[in-house]
Amino acid sequence: MKILKVGDTQRAACDQCKAFMPVTFKLRTVPFSDGVGTVKNVLVGVCEHCDSVVVLPHQSTPLVKKQMDAQRKALESRVPAHMVDILNLASVEISGGTEFVPVLIKFYIHSLSNNEISSRDIPRYLDSELAKGRSQKRISIKGRLVAEEIDRLKDITSIRSTTDIIKAVVLKINDDVLVKKKIGMIKQLKNIVAATA
Repeated sequence: MKILKVGDTQRAACDQCKAFMPVTFKLRTVPFSDGVGTVKNVLVGVCEHCDSVVVLPHQSTPLVKKQMDAQRKALESRVPAHMVDILNLASVEISGGTEFVPVLIKFYIHSLSNNEISSRDIPRYLDSELAKGRSQKRISIKGRLVAEEIDRLKDITSIRSTTDIIKAVVLKINDDVLVKKKIGMIKQLKNIVAATA
């Protein structure tokens, strides 16, 4: 990968000019393509003719990702305290420690919403005794796809409440990791722990 510096030049396709134009690399504040938020002081290629940003070099993508991550809102739910205990125990069971809890939840949401894990029985977890209790603890997860995947899971399961989805996911994790101790699932989760440690 070639590292570019401020002032370097090259030619690139400019959408505004509809042609290949000379481009100079400069630090700019650039809006995200969805119009929500900006990235400040990022190295980009700027068309010398129309002054529009035409190139985002590969070396600038970590800064863009960092800004996107900072601007993502957390998805939060309040749950009974014992559900947080379940998540902590499950994380420890797969050698992840409590810091692995958000990854564990996102993995299950992703897998259930894409039918990699069957979501057929998810609603029944809400009828269990463990689904009850005063909601005293907060679960917070961030992720680029989490909200979309929860919406898909709501459609699949006909559960309308995000909090109920989170509760059902926690109880599915409890069932798989702590109660039934599904060997294949635990092995897969341990591999994820090893890869993210």
